[in-house]
Amino acid sequence: MRIGYARVSTADQNPDLQEDALQKAGCEKIFRDVASGAVDSRRGLAEAIDYARDGDTLVVWKLDRLGRSLKHLIETVNGLAARKVGFQSLRESMDTTTSGGKLIFHVFGALAEFERELIRERTQAGLRAARARGRNGGRPAKMDARKINMARALMENPNANIADVCDTLRVSRATLYRHLEKAAGK
Repeated sequence: MRIGYARVSTADQNPDLQEDALQKAGCEKIFRDVASGAVDSRRGLAEAIDYARDGDTLVVWKLDRLGRSLKHLIETVNGLAARKVGFQSLRESMDTTTSGGKLIFHVFGALAEFERELIRERTQAGLRAARARGRNGGRPAKMDARKINMARALMENPNANIADVCDTLRVSRATLYRHLEKAAGK
């Protein structure tokens, strides 16, 4: 069975062009959404995917109707393939039920993986360069040496309790104990 999926971004847009193309392509059932492509969870798409069975093909008018990000598109099509459901995009002439369509889709997937790997490498290089300049990422420590000394002094007072020390220093009990243990070398 060929299952169609049509999406428009706003209620002002008309899905008739997409639906006509899907019907002409032989789609027996068409699911619709009025939502931005950037939104990952779309009711119509979820229903179309749930409706699809082994041997069916999910058909869209254009790739961008399924999702704007390549990552989301690949995840969706791979999820369909795992359930033995094909995917076809009419405008791009991509059909994963054919060997050529599978090849093109795998090339897309390889390019996306390559792009992710480049981003990861650039991020790691940037972090190394920042560390070499003495900058460490992450959240700044809540307690520096001055605050640790102040905490020790406050805790030496027999009338002070831990809650008061934490309130004075504006830290949680766990943060106070963690920094005191670290400073003690435990």
